[in-house]
Amino acid sequence: MQAELRASLEHRQSGIRARFDAGAPAGELVAERAAAVDDALRGTWDHLGLDGDTALVAVGGYGRGELHPGSDVDLLVLVGKRRAAALKRRRKDPRIESFVAASWDLGLEVGHAVRSVRQCADEARRDLTVITNLVESRHLVGSRALFEEMREAVAPARMWPAGEFFNAKEREQRERHLRHRDSGYNLEPNVKEGPGGLRDIQTIAWVARRYFGTHEGAMPGLRDLFDHGFLTEEEFRSLRDGQEFLWQARTALHYLAGRREDRLLFDRQIAIAVHFGYRDADHNLGVEQFMKRYYRAIQSLSRLNELLLQLFRERFLDRAGRPSVRRLNRRFQVRGGEIEVVDGDVFRRHPFALLELFLLLQQHSELGGVRGSTIRQVRRHLYLVDEEFRGDLACRSLFLEILREPRGLARALRRMHAYGILGRYLPEFGRITGLMQFDLFHAYTVDEHLLRTVAYLRRFGRPDHRDELPHCSDVFDTLPKPELLHLAGLFHDIAKGRGSDHSEEGERDAAAFCERHGISRFDAGLVGWLVRHHLTMSMTAQREDISDPAVVRRFADLVGDGVRLDYLYLLTVADMRATNPNLWTDWKASLLRDLYQATRRVLLHGVDGRVPAAAELARECRDEARRQLAGTGPATSRLEDLWETLESDYFVLTSPEAVAWHATEVLAADGEPVVAVRTHRKRTEVFFHVRDQDHLFAAATTLLERAGLTVVDARVFTTHTGMSFDSFTVAEPDGVPIDEPRRRDEIRRVLARGLHEPGKAVYPTNRLPRRQVKSFPIPARVLFDDHPANGRTVMEVVCGDRPGVLSRIGWALAGTGASVHGAKIATFGERAEDVFRLTNRAGRPLDAEERENLRAHIARALGPREGE
Repeated sequence: MQAELRASLEHRQSGIRARFDAGAPAGELVAERAAAVDDALRGTWDHLGLDGDTALVAVGGYGRGELHPGSDVDLLVLVGKRRAAALKRRRKDPRIESFVAASWDLGLEVGHAVRSVRQCADEARRDLTVITNLVESRHLVGSRALFEEMREAVAPARMWPAGEFFNAKEREQRERHLRHRDSGYNLEPNVKEGPGGLRDIQTIAWVARRYFGTHEGAMPGLRDLFDHGFLTEEEFRSLRDGQEFLWQARTALHYLAGRREDRLLFDRQIAIAVHFGYRDADHNLGVEQFMKRYYRAIQSLSRLNELLLQLFRERFLDRAGRPSVRRLNRRFQVRGGEIEVVDGDVFRRHPFALLELFLLLQQHSELGGVRGSTIRQVRRHLYLVDEEFRGDLACRSLFLEILREPRGLARALRRMHAYGILGRYLPEFGRITGLMQFDLFHAYTVDEHLLRTVAYLRRFGRPDHRDELPHCSDVFDTLPKPELLHLAGLFHDIAKGRGSDHSEEGERDAAAFCERHGISRFDAGLVGWLVRHHLTMSMTAQREDISDPAVVRRFADLVGDGVRLDYLYLLTVADMRATNPNLWTDWKASLLRDLYQATRRVLLHGVDGRVPAAAELARECRDEARRQLAGTGPATSRLEDLWETLESDYFVLTSPEAVAWHATEVLAADGEPVVAVRTHRKRTEVFFHVRDQDHLFAAATTLLERAGLTVVDARVFTTHTGMSFDSFTVAEPDGVPIDEPRRRDEIRRVLARGLHEPGKAVYPTNRLPRRQVKSFPIPARVLFDDHPANGRTVMEVVCGDRPGVLSRIGWALAGTGASVHGAKIATFGERAEDVFRLTNRAGRPLDAEERENLRAHIARALGPREGE
């Protein structure tokens, strides 16, 4: 009998899989799968002859009649008083144990509990999860009377009344959202538990079932909520369609993984996009098209979840109280601390009130939010936001007032986005809603990134966030018109996904907005310039040697004046912070601050001023370092002797403070090798002064990487006496400097031992890259500058970021005899972009043959390794 039941179940499961592959709706399939399991379990129950003092009950998702391919089958074996007493004596019932074992033999992953009605009530009273499972329980087979007795025992009249249940589920949802960073826009989202996921839909149904189950005697699904008048037809369709899409994605995930899997991991995103027929286009990948649809779906579901839970509270739970009401103006009033329209016809009569609502929220910080009934009115009147609305003077003025209001801008824009207004008023913003970039660098969709950028810009001006980046806050305080910065933040990436240069397209969009809103030509020019050049400062700081006066001069020439510099600096910092929270580091903050300060010094002398010669810059550096050492440092004669062994480029490219530190360490060692480590100004520097020899750079990078450090910058100099004067800026893997003295001592000891004979340094370990990186294979590319600057060849290596990349490049350089004079190390998500300044053994730029030889060595060093 069991073999027949299993064969029948497998046959039905195979048919369901075939129907899914053929495109059948997932909503039909989850119900069919549950029905197939129902039949198999009932057959097993009947075959084993369990008597009438027992009932088999489906709970959890199975209780709702929904089963995905990898979902557990959650069961409650409900026993009567006689069997409960027997179980209390014997602990186990052989026939129940046989049933559970037989259920596993069917190929099902069964989760089960055996309880009496009283035990169900006791557990449900104590545990929210238990009462939630019992709320959606479903009788399968056995004693119907026992099942109804259990339902009556856990009814709201006896425990968890609707209001208490609602508050607990709302609190549970908030905690769940926080576990997922309070955002559904994660790189690898969870389709079930993340914000906007299936659990949010279930939360709506749970609280409504608890309420309507009390008052109507039925346990409604989404369709029933519509019939009860709790959902509008549009809301019902949105919930139904969103649920169907997420069911499709979850079903595909389970089939691909061969088990329960609710995370949309990168490799699964690609496979599911292919399964659903998405294909790569000229300007976006098939996986990006699929994920855009996913993010838009969860955004819509998040909006509905918030709206419906708030409406439920207002309609059913707040009836007992009489919240106070006061007028704000002719169109809006405050009820119970939240804003609402004075009547349901306000937006039709006064369309501009659709924007006025958000301005009033900014101006009245005491308000707790928007009443659910008014949110629903906003959604119903979105059609009013059209070309005529966008051209209306009152609407344009209100939008500019929102941007200029000193309080609540980020929250206002986020609400406008959540309620659908922002994408209607700015169609360019609507087009990038849900748009993602399939990489590890951009952690958020474009719309989420833009809103986060504006939020970070606002934080510069808030006293309660001043301690985050005090220098940025000081600069922000000097801005003549902060709203122009906010506008640039809102537009800087708005043209992504069009297949063209998004900076240039965004500049045109910003210019059109400014013209439409009557912004002066000068201010519009600044906003457009910021959008066009929003990447320039970041790229200059991370990829070029900003200690080189020529680099700073070139950047200053582009910027032109101090006002533009201030705006661009703040936009760059906010943009980088809003791109990926794991990629912003103290090192990047210091790079941008150093470039800002160096550029400001140049601008103070005028961009057309004379560029000081290298000898002059070197003399100024030595004078400042000498001043810092006066009275505390080494004797002047020894100091001058040491400095005479160094070329002028060391002083040009090194800060006076670092020059003073290096000299102190070298002269204190009195001829012995030096390895020193310090953390200063939120950056950790490793300096060593040893006999210059082959493999030194390769050995140093290997030892640093084996110590678990990330190298972000390197400066390599050699004295006339054949000694190295090398410094590396390093950080822990999470980007933070090394503040612990014992950790710095450990690094110093490791380097001192390893650099004694660098040629014997252990070759990098074959550690595997992170799981996510494997989904983004990036072939190594080696690029050379055809116009060597300052007698150096500039080489850029672009490759996938993985353990040991820098040291492998170092050993490839050592194998060809190339000498490293400096390196700039940058990582952008899964992509490493490292820049090196090189010469050959004769101290000259690399010729064509030497470049090709080096290119081949690096390609071999960075090629695939075993296990990848």
